[in-house]
Amino acid sequence: MSETCDVAHGTAPADPGVRTLVAVFASPVSGFLLRFARDLGYHVTLYEPAAARATDVPDGIEADTTLPPLDGSADVVVTDHHRPELGPVLKAALEGKPRWVGVLGNPRHPGPHVAALRGLGVPDEEIAHVHRPVGLNIGSRTPAEIALATLAGLLADRNGRPGGFDFGE
Repeated sequence: MSETCDVAHGTAPADPGVRTLVAVFASPVSGFLLRFARDLGYHVTLYEPAAARATDVPDGIEADTTLPPLDGSADVVVTDHHRPELGPVLKAALEGKPRWVGVLGNPRHPGPHVAALRGLGVPDEEIAHVHRPVGLNIGSRTPAEIALATLAGLLADRNGRPGGFDFGE
């Protein structure tokens, strides 16, 4: 069997290295994102600063009320851009120097994260590290589809593949 067949049949050695996904804010999308990412071999965490809001957490995943330590192995996905904590959460995430940071949102509308971060004195070059939109442009309409598109985009980006985040029409 070829190496490609070994991968498809699950018999190839898999060593993607340490991969962490931090979903920020409990939401229907974060639930799917965490479940799917765990199945893909990520170490997963839900960061929900308001403990009372962490009511729909997938089995086996705990919600943290403090942002976990981040490093170059971490991908951070903010799943609710309407939360008042958006700016402080993103600022703290950027300070951790994760591999990737993104905020869900409609690409046809301006991202509220830019004004929130500028209001906190975050320089434009750091704000530019925040991706929006996130995920592959597959026309996602449901929380599960959004999570799938997001993870596909993260995997493409992590693996240096062109799946990417292009929403040009």
